Amino acid sequence: MTPEVDLTDRERAVVNAFQGGFPVVDRPFEPAAAAMRERGVDITATELLETIRDLNDRGVLSRFGPLVNAQKIGGTATLVAMHAPADRFDEIVERVNDHREVAHNYEREHPHLNVWFVVSVAEESRVEEVLAAIEDETGQETYNLPKQHEFRVEAKFYVDGPLSPGDAGDPTDASIDLTELGPDVSPRDESTLSPAERDLVLEIQDGLPLTDTPYADVAAAIEQDLEWVLETTKRFEREGKIRRIGVVPNHYALGYTENGMTVWNVPDELVPEVGPEIAGLPFVTHCYERPRHEGVWPYNFFAMTHGRSEAESQRRIQQVRETMAEFWDVTDEDWDSLFSTQILKKTGIRLDERAAANTHTE
Repeated sequence: MTPEVDLTDRERAVVNAFQGGFPVVDRPFEPAAAAMRERGVDITATELLETIRDLNDRGVLSRFGPLVNAQKIGGTATLVAMHAPADRFDEIVERVNDHREVAHNYEREHPHLNVWFVVSVAEESRVEEVLAAIEDETGQETYNLPKQHEFRVEAKFYVDGPLSPGDAGDPTDASIDLTELGPDVSPRDESTLSPAERDLVLEIQDGLPLTDTPYADVAAAIEQDLEWVLETTKRFEREGKIRRIGVVPNHYALGYTENGMTVWNVPDELVPEVGPEIAGLPFVTHCYERPRHEGVWPYNFFAMTHGRSEAESQRRIQQVRETMAEFWDVTDEDWDSLFSTQILKKTGIRLDERAAANTHTE
């Protein structure tokens, strides 16, 4: 078992409670702390803020605030695989990473496709330009694996302690959901952003200020009224432009070091049935349908799992396989598991260009 970072009971309760569902009100830490007290955790609004600030400073959290859904903001992102021979590995990785459009890049265990990266661009046509440049610079073929269907993106990581899944049973019951606290707004059928909405997205993409009044601070930074920031943030949440609001853990700091990307050759006609079932497994954080590449990549279904030990990770992968086997006769040739061996680049998906290209003039 990989040791977790040393956390107090209060810190563990905060991590478990608010990986989503944080209120969108002027002073959100007050109702959030009150809700924790109702669940038996003795904490004030000031103590909750200070705890989140300390967890953030220590790297236990990646950030605090909205998790923006880049797909809904504009532009596109795609997963790409390629082969980097051992004698040229560092050179090829450096050339790939030099492209500012490359966000995440991982080395994964696979006999051929050992480099996996994400390309994020403002315009879909740019994907092929970037990949063509990478192929020209490295002499290696790239395999584009765009998302064809998203079944789940829910990367939540719980720890043992107060408000843990062990207390609640179902991991989804471990959290405190205060999404009902905020302005009563309705979604709009608009795919583009106004200049003010673009400014809001860019201001919050790295998190909220860790103050008593984070939304007011955002409003001041972008020169908008507080009520507009509250209403727009809540509307974005309901429209799916914001996936959730809360603490975003650094899962490595919490001991979730086993990152297994399971890939499956699911019969095409079964994907609509299989997808929701696999996505419903609480430890599956990402679940997509992606294209095959004949002769090189036979898999069309991706399910990401995380574990705090190799044994835990293998148990979870086995449970995915058992669920798959309920739909068809799964053989060893029908699936694989690609564990990450090192992070090659992780800058996050920058939304500046994507949001700007999707902004209409008022």
